[in-house]
Amino acid sequence: MTTDVRPAQSSTDDAFAAEWADWHARREEELRAPHGWLSLTALHWLDETPAEYPPLPGEWSATPETGVTLSARAEDGVRLDGTLVSGTVRVAPADNAAGALATVGDLRVEIIRRGRSHALRVRDPQAATRTGFTGVPAYAPDPAWVVAGTLTPLPEPREITVDAVVAGLHHRRTAVGTVRFTAAGQEHTLTALAGPDDASLVLHFRDATNGVTTAPNARTLTIPAADADGRVTIDFNRAVNLPCAFTDFATCPLPPAENRLPIAVEAGERNPR
Repeated sequence: MTTDVRPAQSSTDDAFAAEWADWHARREEELRAPHGWLSLTALHWLDETPAEYPPLPGEWSATPETGVTLSARAEDGVRLDGTLVSGTVRVAPADNAAGALATVGDLRVEIIRRGRSHALRVRDPQAATRTGFTGVPAYAPDPAWVVAGTLTPLPEPREITVDAVVAGLHHRRTAVGTVRFTAAGQEHTLTALAGPDDASLVLHFRDATNGVTTAPNARTLTIPAADADGRVTIDFNRAVNLPCAFTDFATCPLPPAENRLPIAVEAGERNPR
């Protein structure tokens, strides 16, 4: 009889795996939120002709110049930013920003602008993608995918334009510098984007796993901001899918064209579909 003998895992590795598991559990709980990304059920692109979009009541239309127009009766129960709609109202959401919010019962409707187009994004807690959610597949956490890097900041943050998963759409992102690091025996450079706050950076990237074991389009990774010497720590175990990996009703940005790694980053979230 042959016994499979494996080296004992160190307490450091145990702690690393436990910390990752705790982070992964929190990530899945965020996805399970009643009106999170898993709750999307529709994305309706509007034009100048008033139209109905069941089960949403009222008539909706939009033009690039005036924004979105909604005509509804009080008994329809549509609330816009908390105020009951009775008659005709107009909404002018900012491009590439969080939209105005309409509610109808348990449904939440984001009124968004992307370029010169407007859309209604419907969130329903009873969406099959949410009620049937069983978790996000991921590679086993591996400390080898925690790498050191160096940030070279731009003299000034620069707005860049990237494509989107929806053909013809574009997103504006803010580039703040480049991050250089070594992984799989090669040196790589990624454009770093502004994070959600001053204490973080975003690396939005493609690699050789996309469309094989990970989502086809890209993944994204939020890392702590550089220290005073420009040093950063990149933990690819925390690379996550964008909403478009879970739903067809998202308008996710694609990475900057240069953010394509020639290696297979076998760490972080895998393709949930």
